[in-house]
Amino acid sequence: MPLFNDHLTSSGPSNPFPGVRVLERRLGHEIPHQLGSNEGLDMPHSALRRHFGDDMAKHVYSYGDSEALGIRQRLVNQHGFALDELLVDAGCDSLLALVLRATCRSGDCVVATAGTYPTFAYFARGQGCQLIETRYDQTSPSLTHPERTGLAPDLAALADSASRQGARLVYLANPDNPSGHLHSDADITQLRAALPDDCWLLLDEAYNDFRLDAERPGANQAMAGVIRCRTLSKAHGLAGLRVGYAIAEPEVLAVLMKVRIHYAVSTLSQAAAEVVLDHPEETRDHITAVQHRRDTLIAQLESLGADVLPSATNFVALRLPSVELADRVHRDMLSAGRLIARAAHPDLGRLLRITALEDALSPGMLEPLERVL
Repeated sequence: MPLFNDHLTSSGPSNPFPGVRVLERRLGHEIPHQLGSNEGLDMPHSALRRHFGDDMAKHVYSYGDSEALGIRQRLVNQHGFALDELLVDAGCDSLLALVLRATCRSGDCVVATAGTYPTFAYFARGQGCQLIETRYDQTSPSLTHPERTGLAPDLAALADSASRQGARLVYLANPDNPSGHLHSDADITQLRAALPDDCWLLLDEAYNDFRLDAERPGANQAMAGVIRCRTLSKAHGLAGLRVGYAIAEPEVLAVLMKVRIHYAVSTLSQAAAEVVLDHPEETRDHITAVQHRRDTLIAQLESLGADVLPSATNFVALRLPSVELADRVHRDMLSAGRLIARAAHPDLGRLLRITALEDALSPGMLEPLERVL
C-alpha cells in the first residue's frame, strides 16, 4: 500500500467548517436562516449587480458546497463514476499540490519525466521533495500513429528510478504535456505493477477528454495505488473558474480531505460547472471540433516539412532543428503578438507547442514559424 504522511494515518484532522450545504444533507432539511456563519449575507452588492446582474450576485454571498456534490453527481450520471471515488478541487493544479501535501514529506523522493508538465516539478520542490527526472524516450512508436515515433515518457525508466531511489510517488501526464504522447491503459497498468508497493502513481489526465477513446471501459474507475486527476479547464472551457476532480479509492480521498482547503471551489465556479455539465452535447461538439482542428494543423505543418509529434490532446508539438531556432521563432511570434509555448526544460529546448484553436489556422497567423520551415 502506498504511504501517506504519518500524521494523517490516524483519525483527524477533520474539517471544522463543512458548510451549510453539507450540514443540510446531514440533517435532512434546509437551513434558510444562516445566523452563525459570519458571512456578509446582507451586503447589497449594488455595484456587482449593475456590472454582472442579479444571477451573478446570488452566488457570491455564502460559502460553497465543500463536497461539490452537484458536480460529482453530474460526472457520475454522464461518465459512470462511483460518487465516493470523486473529489472536486480548484483545478488539476490544486489536486497535484494536494496529493503532494498528503503523501510526501520534505526530503522524500519523487520521480517524473524531465520536461513534462513543469508545474509538478514546481510543486514538488516547494514541498521540499527530492525530484528525480528521467529522460523522454524518442524511439517509442506512437499509440495514435504507430508508423511514427513520438516523444514519450519512458515508463520503464520511471519504474526503475522509483525502485532504485525508494520513491514516494511517480508523476505521469497521460496524454503528456508538452509532447502530446499517449500511453495505453495496458501501459499504465503495467507501470503501476512495476512500481514499489509503497509508491504512489499520480496520473495527470488533464487531456483525457481529447483521446479518441475517452469513454473506453475502465477509463473512469479508481485504481489501487493510483490517484487520477482531471480538469474542466480544457474540453469544458472553464480554466478561469478553476474546477478539477480526482478519481481514487474512497479511503484515499478521505485522507486527501484532511489537508484540503474546504472552500477552494467557489460557489460561482460550482454553479457554472453544473450548467456546462448539464449540456454535454456542447462539450462533445467542442471536442470533435478541436480534434478536427488538431488534425488540420498537423497536416498543415507537415506539408511545410515540420517535424510534428503525434498528439492526443488539444495542442500540437513540433521539433525545430535547433534550440536557437526554436528560441528565435518563439520570440518572433511574441513580437507579432502571438503566444505559442516553448518548452522550458533544457532537454526539450527545440520543442514548440501550438494550441489547436481556430485562430491558429488563420492565414498568416504562424508566418514567423512558416518562414523557417
